[in-house]
Amino acid sequence: MTTKQIDYCIELAHTRNFSRAADNLFVSQPTFSYQIRLLEEEIGFAVFERSGKGAALTPAGAQFVGFLAGMRQDLKRAVEQGQNFSARYTDNITVCMMVRQALYLLPEAMRLFAEQEPDVQITPAFQYENSMEAFLAGHSDIVFALKEQTRQVQGIAVHDLFESRIYLIAERDDPLAEKNLITEEDLYGRTLMVGGGSPSALRTVQHRLISSGKIDYFNSADHDTTLTNVAAGRGVCLAPGFLNDHSGQFAWIPFDCRESFSCVLCTHREDQRESLKTFLAILKKLYREAVAFPL
Repeated sequence: MTTKQIDYCIELAHTRNFSRAADNLFVSQPTFSYQIRLLEEEIGFAVFERSGKGAALTPAGAQFVGFLAGMRQDLKRAVEQGQNFSARYTDNITVCMMVRQALYLLPEAMRLFAEQEPDVQITPAFQYENSMEAFLAGHSDIVFALKEQTRQVQGIAVHDLFESRIYLIAERDDPLAEKNLITEEDLYGRTLMVGGGSPSALRTVQHRLISSGKIDYFNSADHDTTLTNVAAGRGVCLAPGFLNDHSGQFAWIPFDCRESFSCVLCTHREDQRESLKTFLAILKKLYREAVAFPL
């Protein structure tokens, strides 16, 4: 299967008309039809049902084209990354994290690193789940993680970055937003959003609060869903400080508890590139100097 055939298949699924699809891709209809037939022969099932009115996707074809569309986008991004890299850089360091705000100082680190190592590209990558597994499979050079995730993991080097405390997230006009520190008693009678893949330290705090019997709770699928629920006035939530995007949309108030999160960067132990060491040193220095930066 060629990329040209993939493009033909996606376009025909969109237009449902051979002539129109061929015109849109600037080829003759016989050539277009022939390539679609070759593709179907290769994969062993019909993607389209032909009729006098045009072409309709078969059930198997609908599933297949959905997969092709995603694959084509991934391929396009890969080509674009390759073009960017080949034009300017001799090496690349990929940094993986679950969300952009987890490494809020990353853009500044990238800027400072570019001044020292202009030939080395820093590529941010985002994977909300299973980022450690992807890192261990070799898909990134650095991964942001919680120290608890690194226990008994072989072949990695763990670099301490910062300690992140737990915050209450509320709407800015919520009475709780006026406080400098939230206690358990402040949440009595309120609804607390819980769940959404919370780290173990946060789950411990959530369980302790709910066990009081004085706080209602509402299960929320993930952090973005939780923030949407908070904005809709459905409740408040607790979250690690490293998830704060500092946009000012919500009030983030420190929560009075002993639990916190040890945030680290992991690299592959055999990766001893000097450029990697330089970049790690820059990130560590930025976070070490961010005394007034809420984490």
